[in-house]
Amino acid sequence: MKMLVAAVMLAVLAAGCSSASGSKNITLAYVAWDSEIASTYVVKEVLEQKLGYKVEMLQVDAGPMWAGISDGSADGIVAAWLPSTHASYADKYKGQYEDLGANLEGTKTGLVVPKYMDINSIEDLNDKTGPELDYKIIGIEPGAGLMMASEKALDAYGLRDKWTLLESSSAAMSQELQKAYDNKEPIVVTGWTPHWMFAKMDLKYLDDPKNVYGSAEQIHTIVRKGLKEDKAEAYAFLDKFNWTPEDMAKVMVAIQGGETPEAAAKAWVEGNAELVDAWLK
Repeated sequence: MKMLVAAVMLAVLAAGCSSASGSKNITLAYVAWDSEIASTYVVKEVLEQKLGYKVEMLQVDAGPMWAGISDGSADGIVAAWLPSTHASYADKYKGQYEDLGANLEGTKTGLVVPKYMDINSIEDLNDKTGPELDYKIIGIEPGAGLMMASEKALDAYGLRDKWTLLESSSAAMSQELQKAYDNKEPIVVTGWTPHWMFAKMDLKYLDDPKNVYGSAEQIHTIVRKGLKEDKAEAYAFLDKFNWTPEDMAKVMVAIQGGETPEAAAKAWVEGNAELVDAWLK
């Protein structure tokens, strides 16, 4: 009996090791930003249809996303905004993950308004615009790096006593912006590029003379320690994954237009075979 129990335990352990290393299962974590939904579903499509993996998707906030990569409960993310937006998480978990570098260049974050508004700088929020906006800035998920930067902006520009940064979600923020835009009403939101809203609406960033939001950023691919040894094929693809804001915008606009993330990603992958093949070589 003891030998039988030992044999069963060894079999279970062996199965666990297989699942953790050489299996065709892989977990991707991402934040529910429109940009990261687009990129993560494209990566999922390539992993499943081109490399034969079974992909588990974990939609979480920024903190748990970074924690998951660092403790190994997630295999990879293509949603790390560096060097500023996710700087606190990158520093907190330094040494516990592998940074494969940028997969997209030329991102930006800040406060965004419709171009029809007579306001051009965050400093202008101290003027007459406050009452007509109810002293409210429409934000996204609490804990997002963009929200942390926006909290700093309230202090840096002396807005803390009057203005409130409302916690919301990226989807709810977009809906509020679209509603106000359609009615030509004033609104201030936390925004980022790439995002489909810039293709659908005539918007502008408020100038940030104190550089609270930092300069142009990159979106990086981050993987857990040991992925290269465990899943070499997936690692090689993730290391080569790289596209442009224009590429990402096509997927985002398709999703915003009513397609599912899966369908939009599939159509983009099929329509960009040459680039996808380059990722897989």
